[in-house]
Amino acid sequence: MPLTFRRLRTVLLATASATLVAATVPAPGPLGIGDRLFPQLGNPGYDVLSYDISLTYHGRNTEPLDAVTRIDARTTARLEHVNLDFARGTVRSVQVNGLGSRFSTEDEDLIVRLPARLPAGVPLRITVRHTSDPSGDTGTGGWVPTADGLAMANQADAAHRVFPGNDHPSDKAYFTFHVTAPEKYTVVAGGLPAGKRRHAATTTWTYRTGHPMATELAQVSIGRSAVLRRTGPRGLPVRDVVPAADREKLEPWLRRTPRQLAWMEEQVGPYPFETYGLLVADTDTGFELETQTLSLFERSLFTDAGYPAWYIESIMVHELAHQWFGNSVSPRTWSDLWLNEGHATWYEARYAQEHAQKPLERRMREAYSRSDAWRAAGGPPAHPDAPSPDHKISLFRPVVYDGSALVLYALRQEIGEAAFDRLERTWVRRHRDGTAGTAQFTALASRIAGRDLTAFFDGWLYAERTPPMPGHPDWRSAAPRNAAPTPQGPGHAPKPA
Repeated sequence: MPLTFRRLRTVLLATASATLVAATVPAPGPLGIGDRLFPQLGNPGYDVLSYDISLTYHGRNTEPLDAVTRIDARTTARLEHVNLDFARGTVRSVQVNGLGSRFSTEDEDLIVRLPARLPAGVPLRITVRHTSDPSGDTGTGGWVPTADGLAMANQADAAHRVFPGNDHPSDKAYFTFHVTAPEKYTVVAGGLPAGKRRHAATTTWTYRTGHPMATELAQVSIGRSAVLRRTGPRGLPVRDVVPAADREKLEPWLRRTPRQLAWMEEQVGPYPFETYGLLVADTDTGFELETQTLSLFERSLFTDAGYPAWYIESIMVHELAHQWFGNSVSPRTWSDLWLNEGHATWYEARYAQEHAQKPLERRMREAYSRSDAWRAAGGPPAHPDAPSPDHKISLFRPVVYDGSALVLYALRQEIGEAAFDRLERTWVRRHRDGTAGTAQFTALASRIAGRDLTAFFDGWLYAERTPPMPGHPDWRSAAPRNAAPTPQGPGHAPKPA
């Protein structure tokens, strides 16, 4: 029978003295769950169930936000201290299950000493009072300043630059955001509205997710914004958040979302969340981002005359497809990124073929011709090279976009369209609201195909050279010396020639 918080507090008080004289244990330090690409990210020993995050924005992007983060979790191992990922903020106090706790910081870890050693399987409520600083290097992610406020861009390892937590996609949780801002601002966050309370000169907005979410997918927008509402398939509420002055200029693009939603549902089944929409921000990130239920887009994508309409709409579909692939079904490790970006690129290219006469086969043949160069420069799709320490989004290379969509094209060639479509639908249905990795995808593909596809996937996912393309023995790929394709940034497909 699990301990309640009240019973656990009694246990902690009764055993705290005994713990002080227990055998000496190693001094706590930074931990990580051992992700090959981000070895210090995430923390072992507990599973986060929910985050409740309060933020107070004072109207200036150079001033830290006051914040309280409450984490409900459950221990999965015996613990004497808890590590949280956190950087770019000042910690003022920490409580564990109502008791004040000692804490320290080292590297990008907040290390909390528990009042007593805890066994596996007991609840934890960790309350951290802290600041959240938006004034740091925006190139490392986290808060993104906009022309009129703030937004978030937390992929891949930057959520802990906004709030403390277990910053790895393998530990998904429910989120509640309470954001207080001066009354001239509008606040929107992932999930659905759950309350709005006015004070003298400020308003507190509350949003709550209806499905678990990875920390990297959290989104909060604070700005002088207009919120535009429409209805998607099966009555789905669709809301877009745009600079108020741009609502008419952006409307021709935004009204396309319900049609795109209907198209994606035709491909893989029902949209997996409670709402969807675009957050169009007047900022320069260099990428778009699939934050859950509220995808982040640069304003310039829609306002610069240099982008053709088909390209803009295909990027919208790319971020939409991520709601199934990457958000609802999240990667177990960052080496599984090919499943996110490969699928989003696949449906982006499929949409461009059906709606803009951009042949999929031509795009895949071009990708095949470059695939060996991409592998040489960044590793194979399911075993990418690590990102550079000072530029983590360098992980987002062409091999995980078109190079990984090419794997899906080869798979469809290998097993046939009917089996491939059944695989896609089964994948998102079976793992909805969960995490799954490459091993699960390849096993499911073999089961649906009715034969062992191990050798096929070994070549396409892990080999240095690209295997022959099924059905196209004439396709060729060459790896030029010193190939070094430019990283694209998370969620961003290559710009058209």
